[in-house]
Amino acid sequence: MTGPPSPLRPRDRARATGPARPGPRDPARLRSRAVAARLVIMQTLVVDHPLIAHKLTTLRDERTDSPTFRRLTDELVTLLAYEATREVRVQPEVVQTPVGEARGVKLARPVPLVVPVLRAGIGMLYGMIRLLPTADVGFVGLARDEESLVAATYANRLPANLAGRAVFVLDPMLATGGTLETVITMLNQREAASVTAVCLLAAPEGIDRVGAAFPDDGPLPVRVVTAAMDERLNERGYIVPGLGDAGDRLFGEI
Repeated sequence: MTGPPSPLRPRDRARATGPARPGPRDPARLRSRAVAARLVIMQTLVVDHPLIAHKLTTLRDERTDSPTFRRLTDELVTLLAYEATREVRVQPEVVQTPVGEARGVKLARPVPLVVPVLRAGIGMLYGMIRLLPTADVGFVGLARDEESLVAATYANRLPANLAGRAVFVLDPMLATGGTLETVITMLNQREAASVTAVCLLAAPEGIDRVGAAFPDDGPLPVRVVTAAMDERLNERGYIVPGLGDAGDRLFGEI
């Protein structure tokens, strides 16, 4: 009797999805390879999965209403969280089944911290803690000046000491990278053990900025897990083609 197939790595999944996927000379794939070649200073995972691509396409559609957008965001984050938590710390655990003893693992303490970036990150929270129900939850509120594109902190609720703790930051859009750099700096000052950013979309400019601030040889391990790497930013700092303002599409314009 054969066991279940082993999980496929991202590059294997790209090969295993069949002829409907873009060919090797497809312009979008060539752009992705060029971006990936530059992203050598920080671990970045673009999760290649047909369900993620399907849901992301509907999110991008300007005709998608807010209730549908919220539901799909929740579902997408749970799929991304599966990959984002692949390296979460565990410890051995022995349990008694109805027919014998079984050796397994359980999440190690201290428990991870999940940090949504207000306000759009709130729309990602329940998709994340669905997989990590024992995690603690903090938050950081940042507002971006639309002229300077600089993010300013207006609120935070973070533990004073994060020593030994893995932190998962939730922010739908990694655009200029300023917001994520600010949040990771706050976490680094509190001695977080590692930081994984979970994003719906990322732009090369934002990845480059965060990677330059937190390189692989630095003291803080930083990863980015995203559903797609888009082409670029426009003059307003929006991701192109993107999906618009994630906060407005989740919760309405205010």
